[in-house]
Amino acid sequence: MNHSLHEAPGFRWTPYVVLAFVALWPFVGVAEAVLSLGALASLTILAVRRFNNGTALLSREAWALITALFFCYWLPEFFSAIDAVDGRRAWREVLLDLRYLPFLWLAAMAVGPRDGRRIVFVGLGVITLLWSLDGVVQAITGYSLGGANSSDRLSGIFGADNLKLGLVLATLSPFALEMAAEKFHAPGWIATATLLGIVILLAGSRASWLVFGLVLLASGWRRLSRRQLLLTMGIGLVISSALAFSFSSQFESRITRSLEVFSGDRAGLDEALSGRLSIWSAATGMIADHPVNGVGIRGFRDAYAQYASTDDFWLSHGQQGALHAHQIVLEILSETGSVGLLLWLMGFALAWRAWRWSLPPARRRAAVPALALAVTVFPLNTSLAFYSTFWGGVFLLLLALFAGSLFALQDDAPATD
Repeated sequence: MNHSLHEAPGFRWTPYVVLAFVALWPFVGVAEAVLSLGALASLTILAVRRFNNGTALLSREAWALITALFFCYWLPEFFSAIDAVDGRRAWREVLLDLRYLPFLWLAAMAVGPRDGRRIVFVGLGVITLLWSLDGVVQAITGYSLGGANSSDRLSGIFGADNLKLGLVLATLSPFALEMAAEKFHAPGWIATATLLGIVILLAGSRASWLVFGLVLLASGWRRLSRRQLLLTMGIGLVISSALAFSFSSQFESRITRSLEVFSGDRAGLDEALSGRLSIWSAATGMIADHPVNGVGIRGFRDAYAQYASTDDFWLSHGQQGALHAHQIVLEILSETGSVGLLLWLMGFALAWRAWRWSLPPARRRAAVPALALAVTVFPLNTSLAFYSTFWGGVFLLLLALFAGSLFALQDDAPATD
């Protein structure tokens, strides 16, 4: 049976709530308000329906997968809070993060029907392109929607004190590339990849460069021939790098710093990794002392000084230490322990099994959010904190879009009477 937006009134506005949440990411407080209101709206819809006929809003499989994946994320928080180094903060995060579950249901409702899925995916692509164009304007004029750029790299709409532009664009790039390819085929994909590539390079985050490179490989493999893909990436890398060297001295310093990895000593390696080696060393100490449930969610900053070496990169630079482990596996182990890692692995197994046993039409529906999700959790990269308010919200939203699309209420065939 096909369901439509008219048959399920809750679907009519849910895509726009999701897009509003994403569009307001540069303004964290406002985005959080949208998330909270969306969660309340989701619970209201369900209460009005008295949780009856819930499959008119979301398929049984989507209900089950989203709820299970959420608890694979949330339960590590709960167990880590029991003896956390900062118990008050940990329990506050545990309680606040419960609001994500109804919002994830709402996001999945938004992409369940075909029309809602189109609105959300195209909308995310448009937002990504607009933020990229704003970055181009900033590269040329020094100004963007985020104000004057006082940073040494592009900050765009996020502002000079919130340097997340590159990683956010790289994470959302599958939506923009797919939108351009659907509308303009290979030329559209190539033009969009070039635009995004230039801005991401100028944004200066090496983690975002790796994420975007993975996206180009996976997305281009589907949209271009092998020869076209290799040629496009080669030419694009040359042009983007030339522009980046021309417009940004900071880009050159990033490359120079990266080459320190070949210096052959620990100091050079730590310099190349921007102090990550010191962070990972401290994280290893936390894991050894708290192997079961970690130091507590968001407790990394409080425990850091205790586990830092005497010549720690961050403490020797006048800072109080790192806020998180900057790597997904080390973050999970240091803050939530082996219990947390086991639950995350269970979540991965559930998501992989759902993907593996879905039919090809379902995989095609979910291919874009699946790619965005995969590059976000790619373990051979540095990352933002997955249990932070911002990046946790990004990650969980991608989970909901993946599950809601994979187990959508409608397939991609035209509706029939």
